[in-house]
Amino acid sequence: MTDTDVVPAVPAAPVKTPPDQRRRAWTVTALLVVFMMVNFADKSVLGLAADPVREDLGLSASAFGLANSAFFLLFSICGAAVGLLADRVRPKWLLLTMAVLWSLSQAPLVLGGGLAVLVASRVLLGAAEGPAYPVAQQTTLSWFPNHRRNLPGALIVLGITLGVLVAAPVLTWVIHEHGWRTAVAVVAVAGAVWALLWIPFGGEGPYAAVRDGETPAPVPADGPGAGAGADRSVHGSGAAYGSGADPATTGRGTDRAVEEAEAMAERGGAARGTPYRRILATRTWIGATAAYFGTYWVIAFCLVWLPSYLHDGLGYSTATSARLLMLVWGLSGVVVLGQAGLTGWLLRRGTSSRRARGGVGGILLLVGAAACLALPAAPAGAATVVLLVAGFGCAGAMGSVAATTVAELAPADRRGGALGIMNAVVTTAGLIAPTLIGHLVDTQGTAGYRQALLITGVLLLLGGIAAVTLIDPARDARLLPACQAGPLAPDHDTPLRPA
Repeated sequence: MTDTDVVPAVPAAPVKTPPDQRRRAWTVTALLVVFMMVNFADKSVLGLAADPVREDLGLSASAFGLANSAFFLLFSICGAAVGLLADRVRPKWLLLTMAVLWSLSQAPLVLGGGLAVLVASRVLLGAAEGPAYPVAQQTTLSWFPNHRRNLPGALIVLGITLGVLVAAPVLTWVIHEHGWRTAVAVVAVAGAVWALLWIPFGGEGPYAAVRDGETPAPVPADGPGAGAGADRSVHGSGAAYGSGADPATTGRGTDRAVEEAEAMAERGGAARGTPYRRILATRTWIGATAAYFGTYWVIAFCLVWLPSYLHDGLGYSTATSARLLMLVWGLSGVVVLGQAGLTGWLLRRGTSSRRARGGVGGILLLVGAAACLALPAAPAGAATVVLLVAGFGCAGAMGSVAATTVAELAPADRRGGALGIMNAVVTTAGLIAPTLIGHLVDTQGTAGYRQALLITGVLLLLGGIAAVTLIDPARDARLLPACQAGPLAPDHDTPLRPA
């Protein structure tokens, strides 16, 4: 069967999704955007309070660096472990547990303590935050069919940007006016408030894995399950729709035709029970992970070293550095939303995910790579600012692309593990990048920043090439072995009743 073949089946009459289900889908998405904002506020509070913390606790630079590194000690391991657990335990309760642990882990710092308490707090916080992104993406995407996952997936990534943009000025003011322990209390309370809201309003959607005692619900008109096989039935012309109906005569035109084609394509997608090792060995998973690694390297660079590079390496004032930093994060948010809109539009027109996701995400990484590689040789001034903002700002969208791509590839009962393991691999960049860049700056002075930019450019270049050449979830879903337990096992991404 070729990529443009259409499964010769006539879909059943679609059942319209109730409006309250759509409202709840976006309510859950909004809550998870706030979840990621709190997540990154927790990450950034210690860096924003670096000088007061060191003065208050009498810490050397090395000791303070140890406390920051402690955050990533269990981050990746827990990200993978809880990602696998999310395929067996309801993500709703995993997310609630994470938020509660965020608050509890920071409570001792609010009350007092020295370096030992600080390190222990950061280790526990890192362990609880490691699984946040993959489980949040898994939960959000469970409310949407494949070709409608780009915007909600991008909004979760946007929560990272908003977390930095909101936390930086607010927490800086709190630290200056009320002290760093009060700032820690603020983010701890924010996590607790989120947990209270999540209990009544949170939950998984109709595209989550089947849980014990549940049976598949009727296919909704707003989106039947659309996993790995979605784009191979609508790939190419965008006009072949299995049922033979004219899109203009169907209830919602092209969108409904695409959704019906996606539902039929699922029959040939990756089967439930597919071994994780098979999913992780696909070119799509490898390409998405390699590309996302470059993005996370840029995030770590921005969080830890970009302010110092702007001030010490480029000579900008503290105020100007802060404005440029906000400009970088702001452009990243715009690029994330723009990528989501473009990818969604392409998928609705029948473009394959190989081009709509891998192609668009890869091109953005290549643009960022070109800017970073050119930056060390650029003359000071406007050219430096443009290259800096473009290089770092264009890289952020790959987080959303990687998550939606792996969600399309993996069966619903393997999605949490596939996302969690990807995140565990990718977030090692958060451990490596600050240490390596710090070593380069210590040994080479400001020239170390130029070396760090070249390394960043090379990683983005390799990631962009990997995205463009390796990502193709439709192809890899066909190659995954059928490992169903029996002839009546549910399809790859069959919609269920929401939790």
